[in-house]
Amino acid sequence: MGVTSYRGRMSETAVLSAVEGAEVVFRLADPEHALPGVRLWEELGIAAELLEFKPVDYGWELRLARPSVHRMEYLFDVADLGMRTDPTNPRVVGGAFGEHSWLPLPGYVEPRWIAIEPIAADLTLLAVETTPVGPVDVQVWAPAGIAPGFELPLLLSHDGPEFAAYAGLTHYAGAMVADGTLPPFRLALIRPTSRNLWYAANPQYAEALTGHVLPAIASQYKSKLPVLMGASLGGLAALYAEWHHPGTFDGLFLQSASFFTLSTDPQESKFEYYAEVTGFVNQVLEATAAPTRPALGMTAGTPEENVHNNRVMAAHLTELGLDVDFNETPDMHNFTAWRDVFDPTLTELLQRTWN
Repeated sequence: MGVTSYRGRMSETAVLSAVEGAEVVFRLADPEHALPGVRLWEELGIAAELLEFKPVDYGWELRLARPSVHRMEYLFDVADLGMRTDPTNPRVVGGAFGEHSWLPLPGYVEPRWIAIEPIAADLTLLAVETTPVGPVDVQVWAPAGIAPGFELPLLLSHDGPEFAAYAGLTHYAGAMVADGTLPPFRLALIRPTSRNLWYAANPQYAEALTGHVLPAIASQYKSKLPVLMGASLGGLAALYAEWHHPGTFDGLFLQSASFFTLSTDPQESKFEYYAEVTGFVNQVLEATAAPTRPALGMTAGTPEENVHNNRVMAAHLTELGLDVDFNETPDMHNFTAWRDVFDPTLTELLQRTWN
């Protein structure tokens, strides 16, 4: 059975996946039960035995107790066909691992800035050819009509092109400037060539970023002391760069950062750079004084695995006297979750550092 017939059969039915009272109900039409079976893929870590669809008159159905999140991303794992988005649900979101279906749960509201028309801007590729980790590509987003020699605040983003594509980072920047919430600024989108190698507590990448990428940007654009943002390993790499090159960044915005420790994250022990990551995190957690004092904005999803190590890190950095604003959100480890807390957490961090 091909994908065409899978989608074609669904278009003939009215059964829809939906939130119904205290349950989330997932449905797939297959009245002849031609499919061998269906399972749900989700991010929440629900027990595997609860994710099997049951046969019903119209096809397949799965009922789950409504989870304590405000939106839910998922896929259908259809036997013999593999992972598929939900053909009954028009809500689809892109991400680094492809498209996912998603459902809003009661109380979910998308960020206000999505509806704001952003300012006109230019996007320019800046290729930094020679660094300790090889070439680094940076796209510089800048308000149209402002000369490169005019000094503006600068925000750098690890995984920048993906943040722009999947979390609307450039739209956020243009919208915040358009309505006066933030002053005009420039945004540098860093594209990793080898993400795990670069971002996993790599001293060569930290040197490439601070000693090569930033000077290359400064040679083209006059900027104030920058703010650096990153998620997951990108958040870890941001703290690593400032910790080992103190005073480079005025602020750090760290989302669901991979602050792995032996006690909170034994499940990550097979990650190829686990020793490097845990070694650096232990160095920070054992420190009695911080070599640097950037303003910090941190976020993590309350149900996600990284929330535990982020709580530990936020508490320790606060004990060291750093200005830490740590917020949890009822969502998981994905770009939409990170997008939804740009405002207010990133907004307030930028206001603190730029005003």
